[in-house]
Amino acid sequence: MASTAGYGEAAKALAEQYESVTFTEVHREVLHLFPSRPSSVLDVGAGSGRDAAALAARGHRVVAAEPTPELLLLGRGIHADQEIEWVDDALPELPGLTGQRRHFDLILLTAVWMHLDERERTSAMGRLVSLLGSGGRVILSLRQGPVPAGRRMFPVSARETIGLARSHGLNVIHEAKREDPHGRPGVSWTYLGLQL
Repeated sequence: MASTAGYGEAAKALAEQYESVTFTEVHREVLHLFPSRPSSVLDVGAGSGRDAAALAARGHRVVAAEPTPELLLLGRGIHADQEIEWVDDALPELPGLTGQRRHFDLILLTAVWMHLDERERTSAMGRLVSLLGSGGRVILSLRQGPVPAGRRMFPVSARETIGLARSHGLNVIHEAKREDPHGRPGVSWTYLGLQL
């Protein structure tokens, strides 16, 4: 099963769900980690573009990588008023962006990491580090809770993710837990801030 299984068919409903909460609500635990000056940002698994649009509105140069064609199309339409560079690219390798030899000050992964198996997570962490500029940061959220029907998700812990990050030269600068911003029963999140 592909890491994006179930997302294309449910794209419209998912986009509505994502857009029903604000960037500030979703990322309240890590808002202080986002750059205050205009920076180069990569939003991996950008979904409906909620986060990419909020960051673009704050003056950042944003690349939104979304591998599900239906979500990419919806995101482009919903946030057509924001300057966002949309690309069809996906972890673990992000081949399109890697081939362009680009570097980012911040890489954001919202509700993405649990879609990768252990081997893919190891490969993906190395790829993310290769895309970071000097002193760059990765902000990611780890989902805990039941897996929705038809989706591909794996259990992933903060401890494993921190160990993997450190083995690739990233320091942990923040760790926080919180309830699900959408109020789904049994779902919670861990937010990690990592810095090169």
